Amino acid sequence: MSSRYRLALFLGLLGSALQAAPNFDQALSLFQAKRYPEARAAFKDIATTEAQNAEARYYLGVLAGRRGDNSEAIRRLEEATALNPRNSKYFLELGGAYGDAAAKAGLFAKLEFAHKCQHALETAVQLDPDSLEARNGLVSFYRSAPPFAGGGMSKAYEQAEEIRKRDALMGASVLGQLYLSEKKIDQAFALYEETIKSHPDSYTLLYAIGRAAAQTGQHLDRGEQVLRRCLELTPGKNDPGYAPVHWRLGNIAERRGQVAVARAAYEAALKADPGFHQAREALAKLK
Repeated sequence: MSSRYRLALFLGLLGSALQAAPNFDQALSLFQAKRYPEARAAFKDIATTEAQNAEARYYLGVLAGRRGDNSEAIRRLEEATALNPRNSKYFLELGGAYGDAAAKAGLFAKLEFAHKCQHALETAVQLDPDSLEARNGLVSFYRSAPPFAGGGMSKAYEQAEEIRKRDALMGASVLGQLYLSEKKIDQAFALYEETIKSHPDSYTLLYAIGRAAAQTGQHLDRGEQVLRRCLELTPGKNDPGYAPVHWRLGNIAERRGQVAVARAAYEAALKADPGFHQAREALAKLK
């Protein structure tokens, strides 16, 4: 075999190997296309060959969380934060994984995971004070965790106000939910209605008003009105889709004793999203 031929063969084999090995952009494209098993395999190959690649480990953690493997999610996300301790989104995702673990753990493990969840979310906010998702994660944590585990409503309100400073619409929605959780119903509706004056077609706020009506049984006419308006608008990236809107319309109909109307609304929710279990459960309970 001539040296020229051997060189050509070597270069050909090298080119095939490079082509076969997934790069990060290819793996990310698979993830964005929701081809999750293929994306997982691609990111796993990258993590195996690139010991310092934090981003691949982050996506492996995200994918593990989505398939319900919380232990794997925590392991991968802890690896990502160790490799890059300055990335807010890594700590945000890790906080969520710790929170999921706390919800399923026994008493003593629950407390440990709760503290880890708090630390991860607070770190995410410290690294990126403008991360509304991280601040909203803290709102949820502070609202649900008892004081001895780091929770507290005063802390939740503080974060809600910080969100409101940065995004009036999201802040009003989050703050209103806190009011509702403490039965401050009039304050919640007053906040929503005051904010919506300057944002009359805000899907976020319209849905918040409709949800509050469905949850409390108050202002039902207004609740139905704004939810039907939602169905005429396009939800934003972080807004609930049409299925929850139909479900809330069904809730309102149930409160009025309109069983047939409620059934139609729940069926519409399932048509919009066949996997929307809240509507399926509500439909099954209808007499």
